[in-house]
Amino acid sequence: MGLRILIDGRHLKDFGVGTYIRNLTRALPEVDPEDHFIIFLRPEDAAELKGLPSNVEVVTCAIPESFVRESLRFPLFARKHSPDVCHIPLNRVPFLTPKPYVVTVHDLAEFLFPRRTGWRQKLLEFQIRRGLLRAAKVIAVSSATRRDVMRLIGVPPDRIRLIYNAPDPRFLEPLNPGGRDGDPGAADRYRRRILERYQISYPFVLYVGNIRPQKNVPRLIEAFAVLRSKLTDHPQYKDLRLIVIGDEIGRYPAVRQAVVRSRAEDAVRFLGFVPIDTLRVFYEAASVFAFPSLYEGFGLPPLEAMAAGTPVVTSNVSSLPEVVGEAAVIVNPENVFDIERGLRDALLDEELRKQLIEKSRAQLRRFNWRKTAREVVEVYHEVARGRSGA
Repeated sequence: MGLRILIDGRHLKDFGVGTYIRNLTRALPEVDPEDHFIIFLRPEDAAELKGLPSNVEVVTCAIPESFVRESLRFPLFARKHSPDVCHIPLNRVPFLTPKPYVVTVHDLAEFLFPRRTGWRQKLLEFQIRRGLLRAAKVIAVSSATRRDVMRLIGVPPDRIRLIYNAPDPRFLEPLNPGGRDGDPGAADRYRRRILERYQISYPFVLYVGNIRPQKNVPRLIEAFAVLRSKLTDHPQYKDLRLIVIGDEIGRYPAVRQAVVRSRAEDAVRFLGFVPIDTLRVFYEAASVFAFPSLYEGFGLPPLEAMAAGTPVVTSNVSSLPEVVGEAAVIVNPENVFDIERGLRDALLDEELRKQLIEKSRAQLRRFNWRKTAREVVEVYHEVARGRSGA
């Protein structure tokens, strides 16, 4: 008889964790038809996981995410379904979650770049630390994250398993808006429509992601302003712009200040979140993708840009060199002029651009959701064997 595995999918629509939940829950039953997967969702998200095989059961329950109510209700809900293993796909584990459970850690930014202060921050850190120390296994999405889990939390190395993320498969497939397979011109018309809708008729540097402090967007804006000042007479890039897709700028005054300070108001655009097919068009149309983050647990956007055939400039810190390998221009994210140098090289050096695009194809082959799912299933079975004493 197969295992019963409960996966907490309540963060299905989150920016990074959501990609992990969506793709893992679709890949797991493909590689493991014997076990039974119970995916726990919010009621409003139930339609997001339609069409899964018969060994996947989608269950819904509206559990508030307040600390106390979640700590009381989630364990009761989990026990009701009698799982052999619970999988919490982010590092905040509800109190009293039934053992054994597995936790996936995408990063530990809460410790390195805290957004709270006082007792709220202390409570969050306590919850994360307690949840990881009680886990039967911790899945780290990169070697850098694995080191952080050992260093910041103190989880023994034999309880941490390195299992890489992968890009959403939709970034690797041919663009097919509306599913019209018999219309070879549909993709090109869709691309033109999207660029016209956003009134884009100029070359641009692209950033995709949220705008939290560790993402280093103010320095990217400053580096872009330096670069643009050097290209005022360039025949191709004299009207270069920077497009930021992600959070709304109003939540981050430091970013707005960087735009004003750099006198780049007419050259920097903030678009908020966009649908995935629209995002693909931006990736494909960008001259360069810039991701000079100060800290990443994995870093999916550079791989998404690589899938679109766009040269990538990214940081020499945390997981990013591990993820991009030799397929990107690596820069010091704390040095505005080094970021500018990387952007300039990726724009103007045609031979370098060709090499980066070629190396990107090989780098992308390292990351695959079926491979990820097979390794996650191995963890489930290791934990279940440990529980039974086998």
